Amino acid sequence: MTLTKTILNSTKRFLLLITIIAFTAMTITACSPTKLKTSTAKVPQLVTSILSDPKTFNAALSSESPNIFGYTYEGLLTQNPINGKIEGTLAESWEISEDKTKITFTMREGLKWSDGEPLTVDDVVFTYNDIYLNQNIPTDTRDVLRVGKDRKLPTVRKIDNKRVEFSVPEPFRPFLLSTGAPILPAHILEKSVKTKNKDGKLEFLSKWGVDTPPEELIVNGPYKLERYDTSQRIIFRRNPYYWRKDVQGKSQPYIERIIWQIVESTDTALLQFRSGDLDAIGVSPDYFSLLKVQEKQGNFKIYNGGLSSATSFISFNLNKGKRDGKPLVDPIKSKWFNNVQFRQAVAYAIDRQTMLNNTFRGLGKPQNSPIYVQSPYFLPPEKGLKVYTYNPDKAKQLLLQAGFKYNDKNLLLDDQGNEVRFTLLTNAGNKIRESMGSQIKQDLSKIGIQVDFAPLAWNAFIAKLSNTLDWDACLIGLTGGLEPNDGANVWSPEGGLHMFNQKPQAGQKPIEGREVTPWEIKINDLYIQGAQEFDEEKVKEIYWESQQLTQEYLPFIYLVNSYAMSAIRNRFQGIQFSALGGAFWNIHEIKVTK
Repeated sequence: MTLTKTILNSTKRFLLLITIIAFTAMTITACSPTKLKTSTAKVPQLVTSILSDPKTFNAALSSESPNIFGYTYEGLLTQNPINGKIEGTLAESWEISEDKTKITFTMREGLKWSDGEPLTVDDVVFTYNDIYLNQNIPTDTRDVLRVGKDRKLPTVRKIDNKRVEFSVPEPFRPFLLSTGAPILPAHILEKSVKTKNKDGKLEFLSKWGVDTPPEELIVNGPYKLERYDTSQRIIFRRNPYYWRKDVQGKSQPYIERIIWQIVESTDTALLQFRSGDLDAIGVSPDYFSLLKVQEKQGNFKIYNGGLSSATSFISFNLNKGKRDGKPLVDPIKSKWFNNVQFRQAVAYAIDRQTMLNNTFRGLGKPQNSPIYVQSPYFLPPEKGLKVYTYNPDKAKQLLLQAGFKYNDKNLLLDDQGNEVRFTLLTNAGNKIRESMGSQIKQDLSKIGIQVDFAPLAWNAFIAKLSNTLDWDACLIGLTGGLEPNDGANVWSPEGGLHMFNQKPQAGQKPIEGREVTPWEIKINDLYIQGAQEFDEEKVKEIYWESQQLTQEYLPFIYLVNSYAMSAIRNRFQGIQFSALGGAFWNIHEIKVTK
């Protein structure tokens, strides 16, 4: 996922994002570090910490967190994380046609970009037709916009200077939420989507990288980027042209400046919080007891939003394809990984209750599904969801049935006598995830499987998962929400986050011999059906079946669902903490009281 909740930004609500860490990737921390305590730092400000640098400043090309877009962009609408209601942002209202195939949005009056230029219907049409629906641009947003079994895309047209119409080829239940993706500036980006560089690629694909001068980034959200110092900090400044005003007519947001300190250790962030340099921190289980007794002394409160909407899991690389004639995965290992009994044995061999008790200090529950437990479409175990309670004997039995055997050292061998050994990757820098990986290594050794656990720097880790595809197994997470269709880009074999059997992304070398299994196709079909169906009971049945399949075939072996918690200094007014939104999802309303 994966985190004590990220800011509920427009991108996250419509895409599942790869998350960097288990608990503090995008948790908001605040106050002024010593080096920033200057006369200019006396404006109302919030200092946040993240574990690593962002990969891009181009919202359309981003699929990971941390990213800046929750602060810098808005879409047509949003979903309130407290009550689940859909609310207008850039659109003041919308109307759905009787046959449910058209949505007409009416834009707010007086919208502007951060450079003062008008934000209009033309920007909406440009963003969708020229970027999100452009097949030459690899954006995960397009996966969520696809409709029906044929995966057709909507059409978007301007009606007049205030209204824009979205048309879908058939009724599509989650489509309204799909229109919340960030709206981008046509007057800045239009040329880049029509011009190719010397390599024949659209200039847009290299537009707004992390080396872009901040003043060139034109946004519509509550904040604009003011400065980025690689591996040090990101500074946001209040956008003076942001549209929101309070009931007294005062412009929002109230907080003038936000600073993200890039802190590569959660222990360091904890020290900064305890010393008073930070005003909030994501509370991971190993910090909870320590911080709980300091609430009064430290003038903060620990908020618990309940179970996080993030997942945590291990996944095996099931891709059987080749690049330049070389298999992506060692064929010997690929045979193991693609054996469902092997994956089930691994699931039975992981002691998730001990992981919950030791690593998570009991602050969570075992996880069994890709769908959030608070979603109305979640299938509880008591209603049929398969679970893998720790049972090493069952694991060994499954392995023997699958043709594996043990040598005199009790090491697992395949039917050709090869020792079963693979590398498990995760991102470095987080104690929780590293502890999980260490336990998995130990648990699997008890059934004779040798695991080389290798935490990597985030960028190197993601390069393997999404580019080179040369990995055995990974420990990672995804974020989501109440709507299962948020995961369309995970469960579609063509999706950008179908990581266990990833297709090449745009611009990457082709893969020869990639195979898509019948169960992958079936899960994808169920997600399509779930989005087409409007009868809520039938929608539940469809997604229940999809969860039964994901637990039977285990493309992801789910681990622990942690509580979403943050410790926040009492000097902030307007906090509405939730598992879906975190601490600062309503950043425009929050004030610093002293």
